[in-house]
Amino acid sequence: TTSVASPAPAPAPCASPECTNETHQRLACPKCIQLGLTPTYFCSQDCFKANYGVHKARHAVAKQALNLGRSIPSSTPTHRKTPPRDGVSCAITESPAMKLSLPAWGQSYGFTGTLRPALYSPRRSVPPNIRKPDYATHPAGVSQSEQRDRASNNAIRIYTSKELDGPNGEGGGLRHACQMGREVLDVAGKALRPGVTTDEIDRVVHEATIERDCYPSPLNYYNFPKSVCTSVNEVICHGIPDYREIQDGDIVNIDVSTYNKQGYHGDLNETFCVGNVDPEGRKVVKTSFDCLSAAMAKVRPGTLYRDLGTVIHKTAQKNRCSVVRTYCGHGIGSLFHTAPNVPHYHKNKAKGTMKEGHVFTIEPMINLGTPSDATWGDNWTAVTTDGKRSAQFEHTLLVTKNGFEILTARENEPVMQWNPDLINR
Repeated sequence: TTSVASPAPAPAPCASPECTNETHQRLACPKCIQLGLTPTYFCSQDCFKANYGVHKARHAVAKQALNLGRSIPSSTPTHRKTPPRDGVSCAITESPAMKLSLPAWGQSYGFTGTLRPALYSPRRSVPPNIRKPDYATHPAGVSQSEQRDRASNNAIRIYTSKELDGPNGEGGGLRHACQMGREVLDVAGKALRPGVTTDEIDRVVHEATIERDCYPSPLNYYNFPKSVCTSVNEVICHGIPDYREIQDGDIVNIDVSTYNKQGYHGDLNETFCVGNVDPEGRKVVKTSFDCLSAAMAKVRPGTLYRDLGTVIHKTAQKNRCSVVRTYCGHGIGSLFHTAPNVPHYHKNKAKGTMKEGHVFTIEPMINLGTPSDATWGDNWTAVTTDGKRSAQFEHTLLVTKNGFEILTARENEPVMQWNPDLINR
C-alpha cells in the first residue's frame, strides 16, 4: 500500500507513533480517505510503510462501524436529538424490549447454546485525573507498548521489591494494583444475584475501580467496550456485560483487571453460583477451582511453565471435564499481557523456567463437554461449541525464593481454600 500526496500549507506532526518529524509533504493514507475518515498524514513513504501494520487497525474499526450501520433498516424511525443506533448498545432509559433485543450481529448468528446476548449501555467515562494505559485512547484500542514488547523482548521480566511495593516501599506498586483488583472483585461479587444485569455489574466494577484511583484495564483494550468481563454459563471468557438479567441457576464468571497510578496491572477472576445451580454446574465450578489450585502448587523457582498444563489436564480429566486450549495465562505487570505464555493443557510447548521475581497469571478455563470454542459475532465472547457450561478461576502470582505469593489473594487467605459460601449467591 502506498500513500497519496495531498496539498497542505502548514506542516503537522507525522501520524507514526514513534516519529518526531513534521509532514511537509503531507502524504495521506488513501484507505482513510476511502473510508471517509479524517485524513492522517505521514512524513514519508518509508515511515508510512513501516507503521502501516499498526495504523491499519483504524480501518478495521471504521469498517465494523460501517457494517453495523448498514444492518439497521433505513426505515427505523430516528429523531435528531436521539443518538444513532450502533446495533449493539442503547441508553439505560430505553424500553425493556429495546434493551433485551438481539444486537445487529445476532440476527443471523448460529448460537451454540441457550444463552442470548442483549444490548448494552454506552461506554462509561473515566475522569481525566486517572492514569490510563496507552491503549485507552487509541482508536482501535491497540497497546503499542505490548506490540513493541512482542517484537523485541524474549525474556520474562523479574520484578524488584521496589517495583512490587512502590518506590518508597509504601505501596503503589504491582502488589497494590493486584490488591485493588481483589477489592473490586469482592465488591462486584457482593452485587451479584438473580435479577441483576451484567451491565449493572459493569457499573459497579467501573465505579469501584475509579474510587480506588485506578483504570479498569479491559476498557477499550482492542476496543473491548466495557470495564469487566462477565461470562455466563456456556461463555468461556471475554463476555461483554449487557442488559440481560442473571437467572436463578446461572454460573457467572467475573474477570476484573485494574491499572494503578504507578502503571501496573492486576488481574483475577472467580466463577459464582447464582441461586439453585444444578450438580453439573457446581461440578465444573469446583473443578476449575481445583485445577487452578493444583497448578499453583507447582509454582516455584525451577518449574517449567509447560508443566502446569499437565497437572491441570489430570485434575480436569479426573472429574470428566476438559481444558480449553485457545486461551492461556500470561505475564503481567507494567503490561496487561506479556511473557510468559502459560498454556493450561497437556503436552504444550510453552517456553521458560520460573525464577524468583516472575509475575504471571494462571487461569484455566474448564468445560463440562468438549474443549473446543467458538467466538460470537461481537468478536469477543468465547463460547463452548456444544453449548455446555464453562467455569474459570484466576490469580496473579509472584514466584518467591521457596514457592509463590498470591498477589490477588483475599485478606488473610495466603493459600487457596475451597469455601462454597464465598461463591454462592
